[in-house]
Amino acid sequence: MQDLGPDQDGRVDYPDFGARGARMVAAGQVDRAVLVCGSGIGMSMTANRFRGVRAVVAALETQARLARAHNDANVLCLGERLTAETLALVITEAFMDAEFEGGRHEARVAKIDDVGDSSG
Repeated sequence: MQDLGPDQDGRVDYPDFGARGARMVAAGQVDRAVLVCGSGIGMSMTANRFRGVRAVVAALETQARLARAHNDANVLCLGERLTAETLALVITEAFMDAEFEGGRHEARVAKIDDVGDSSG
């Protein structure tokens, strides 16, 4: 595991850190990433701008597991202000342990990836 977060306390711009993690997933340097900001929303918006990244905000263990199993999500985004640390660890573990089921979900994931390649 590699921590790419800020090395100081205080205000930082989440897109800088979200892009750093998403780039690593998009380039195939890592299979999955976990990004954290206040709500998780900004990180997911940033990460989903990168081709091949399927980022999800999960507030529940079930959401994280299903995002991996059905949507082949490869980036988990968490909200530090909204998620207790113990729950965040449970959600992260569910996300990292789950595997993509494939099958009927493969065509749907392909459509998600294709949307980014179209102009409308």
